[in-house]
Amino acid sequence: MSGSESTTGLRFEPPGPGSWALDPVHFPRPVTRYWAETHPDPFRRGTNHMARFYGMLMDGLQTEYVNGFAYNTVRPAPEDDIPNRFQRAEEVFEKKLWREQLREWDETCKPDSIAAHRAIQSIDPDALSDEDLSAYLTRCRDHHAAMIFQHMRFTAGAVVPTGDFLAHLGDWTDLQPSELLGLMRGAAPVSAGASTQLERLIYAIEKDPAALELLQSVDKDPGQVLNELRSIDGEAGSALSDYLDLVGYRLLDGFDISEPTALEMPDVLLRAIRIAVEGKSLEVSDVEDRIADVRGTVPEQHRDEFDELLGEARLTYRLRDERGVYSDIWASGLMRRAVLAAGRRLQGRGLIHDAAHLVDADVDEMSSLLTKSVGPSGDELASRAHYRADHNAKDAPAGLGDPATPPPDPSGLPPGVARLMRATGIALGALFGSSEEQHEDDLLRGFAASRGVYEGPARRISGPSEFGRIVKGDVLVTEATTEAFNILLPLLGAIVTDNGGLLSHSAIVAREYGIPGVVGTRSATLRIADGTRVRVNGDAGEVTVLG
Repeated sequence: MSGSESTTGLRFEPPGPGSWALDPVHFPRPVTRYWAETHPDPFRRGTNHMARFYGMLMDGLQTEYVNGFAYNTVRPAPEDDIPNRFQRAEEVFEKKLWREQLREWDETCKPDSIAAHRAIQSIDPDALSDEDLSAYLTRCRDHHAAMIFQHMRFTAGAVVPTGDFLAHLGDWTDLQPSELLGLMRGAAPVSAGASTQLERLIYAIEKDPAALELLQSVDKDPGQVLNELRSIDGEAGSALSDYLDLVGYRLLDGFDISEPTALEMPDVLLRAIRIAVEGKSLEVSDVEDRIADVRGTVPEQHRDEFDELLGEARLTYRLRDERGVYSDIWASGLMRRAVLAAGRRLQGRGLIHDAAHLVDADVDEMSSLLTKSVGPSGDELASRAHYRADHNAKDAPAGLGDPATPPPDPSGLPPGVARLMRATGIALGALFGSSEEQHEDDLLRGFAASRGVYEGPARRISGPSEFGRIVKGDVLVTEATTEAFNILLPLLGAIVTDNGGLLSHSAIVAREYGIPGVVGTRSATLRIADGTRVRVNGDAGEVTVLG
């Protein structure tokens, strides 16, 4: 194993034996020390649980952080467990095991997680003593780790039926995956920011002239407007409180506690609510007609199977985003709230320069600073924060360690595990892969993620802290997004990303909301200047820089 040096002079050594691949889709920037300490163990355990449940020929995934960048490797299944994996894989499609997981998610995991989030959220960290706040930080961290584990163990249930659908349609038709994934629209309402709480809020404000007037006021501080709306007697105030309690402490993007929550950006949140209340005109969904058109291209003897495969894919499609929105994205936001409370306390004592710098400490350092005034200096934490802000995934090599080896040839495997491997491989390729199409001077090519053509100003965003610069109708140009980003979708005219494929969160939310999207361009953030007018062609997977 040999290391490599990036153009920034950073030294990258493989974190262990095997082949390690950079993950720029989920982690386009370096992570905090807290995240690098907290994430790997529950991630490994969650993917191990997933692999055993579905009979996969791996023991799960392992993530390690090198200079703050995420690198993944696949661990093979134990040889003595291979016969059990073969048997289990045969049951996956015969018994539709993803339905078992979906029931568990809907009936147990999702409601229990929401209850746990709300219990932690009900505690005001600013009111705690130093010792109690230290214990609260540990409680939030443990809850966060449990939610990361939960997120990962439901991964296969979210992607295997979709990958299996794409695999079969690839055999039966000449249609591209981008066309086929359009048939999933409407199956994941959460990806378009939908919730019963938002529907209640829209209805309540529409029926309350005073609340509507306050919402539309532009001469007041956005945070003040939200507070005044929340304090209104009656249904409008109650509905807003209910909605903010649901989304307010979710991260707006990303997974790390370095990213802001919705309530930290009241201007963006308020503008999104305004547009939702105004009734942003969504493109009328023609998904039923498109399903009929695709079905017509399928050989007649396979049409009943097409109906079944599509039904299963649409059934579980919402898991892709729900497992993050209601698991670790919320838990991460709650951890961030606790850390910022401790940070404000430490800043007031002159121990750190900025409350937000405490996110770059691990939990032991946080607790030691809080209870003993001993730990990393303010300069050290500021240096860690500066490093993260100054680097992105383009500064890191795509792979470390041994050369990547292709998966085993499925043709010699039992049919169940061969089918599972193919479905999983297609789905993961559609999640992580970026386009290899060549660009021209003013024309960038990526994956056609969501149909439609839109022209507007490019808003080059390097992270959630810049979301306040987004104006309604902008084209978001960014490295990647996560499922929590759905809160901001009403502000956008189109989405363009560097990283991720047709099953990346950016692609899913664009399809669900019906705005044009081109993903996996590799270099849009380098080639498109902020404010430049662009044309996003979500049908062709092209972005034209108009100047």
